Amino acid sequence: MAKSHARASSWRKPPPHDHGTVVVVGLGRFGKSLALELMEQGTEVLGIDADRRIVQSLAGRLTHVVEADSTNEDAMRQLSVAEFDRAVIGVGNDLEASILSASVALGLGVEQVWAKAISHAHARILTQIGVHHVVRPEHDMGKRVAHLVNGRMLDYIEIDEGYAIVKTRPPRRLYGVPLGQSTIRAEFGVTVVGVKRGTDAFTYATAETVVEDGDIVIVSGPRENVERFSELT
Repeated sequence: MAKSHARASSWRKPPPHDHGTVVVVGLGRFGKSLALELMEQGTEVLGIDADRRIVQSLAGRLTHVVEADSTNEDAMRQLSVAEFDRAVIGVGNDLEASILSASVALGLGVEQVWAKAISHAHARILTQIGVHHVVRPEHDMGKRVAHLVNGRMLDYIEIDEGYAIVKTRPPRRLYGVPLGQSTIRAEFGVTVVGVKRGTDAFTYATAETVVEDGDIVIVSGPRENVERFSELT
């Protein structure tokens, strides 16, 4: 079990910021990557890990980073974790530490708690104790890559159970026809929401939008529908 104390307990919540404040617990590959990306976006980040070497390696790269036992409520209280807008529990392989850390964050009243899960059972337990958002990075990425490998899609994101957004090449039948006059929505149950032409940025698709050879489209709809649409040539 990690240490029960918290170093650098003088941490205080920073002044209000446009992107709020986030505490990231567990600074392994997932937590470190997340914390650094949040910093890039201008978010105030407090990083917490029980490994002194990890903490030292991130000194100066996060708003604040401390060595502490995230399963110890007193230590987390000293670090004013309760005052943060969001908490991300990045602890993965140690299920007990993951669940206890999430429980502590919830008990302290953090408004939004995210947690990484490494299995379906782990995700179910985190959900049962009240974690607001449970993510499975390896599982989700595996599903995403599988869709890309098996089809013509350039990108694939499942944003809800059974509902997806894909980036793909449009079928020839769309060329030169205003989207409002095509039968794509009625026939395939999908919506073209964006179009990119050459080096231009993506633009919102309208009923008057005309797709040409070489364009890239963003399509949304039920997973099976967008997959079927992306196979059209």
